[in-house]
Amino acid sequence: MHGSADMSQFDYFGPVLLGFFVFFFVFIIAGVSFIRERTSGTLERLLSTPLRKWEIVLGYVIGFGVFTLFQATIIAAYSIYALGMLMEGSFWYVLLIIVLLSLTALTLGILLSSFANNELQMIQFIPIVVVPQIFFSGLFNLETISDWLSWVGPLTPLYYAADALRDVMVRGQGMDAIVLDLLVMLGFAALFMLLNIVALRKYRKI
Repeated sequence: MHGSADMSQFDYFGPVLLGFFVFFFVFIIAGVSFIRERTSGTLERLLSTPLRKWEIVLGYVIGFGVFTLFQATIIAAYSIYALGMLMEGSFWYVLLIIVLLSLTALTLGILLSSFANNELQMIQFIPIVVVPQIFFSGLFNLETISDWLSWVGPLTPLYYAADALRDVMVRGQGMDAIVLDLLVMLGFAALFMLLNIVALRKYRKI
């Protein structure tokens, strides 16, 4: 129904890998950067000011978000236009998906960094939080996964990002097909931001 006889495995798996690499790099950069904010004393100085916890979290998300936006754009553009990844839909839809996925990775990375004392501990979250998502993102046939694990997929941001990226890049569909996936990823980001606000109580009691 989609693609052509010239379509390769790389074209089919490409959207999933694109989403994974964006999520992976943003997660690592956000987590390690936030740990350095804590170890350097910047976060403690901010917490001693009259700023509210949600203002601090929002400020960090916006600050890191600017850099992750550039990073995600470069990765997406390089994959599509330099590596020749299949692209049937609009690049702007792909960019929107990537930005929302980056936002979920950013907020999740900041959240988990609150429970790590150094960069090594942050890296140890990768096989627990990041790597398992690739198994539920559509890169592998989910019918081969045990029933007691099949419910994990819909609880991961990459599951929805991969579905949306395939709809746009492989099937050439538009906003109507991806709007639900976008809303779910936005919901993940909002949830992680709320949990970040709660996690700040670890450093300051109000």
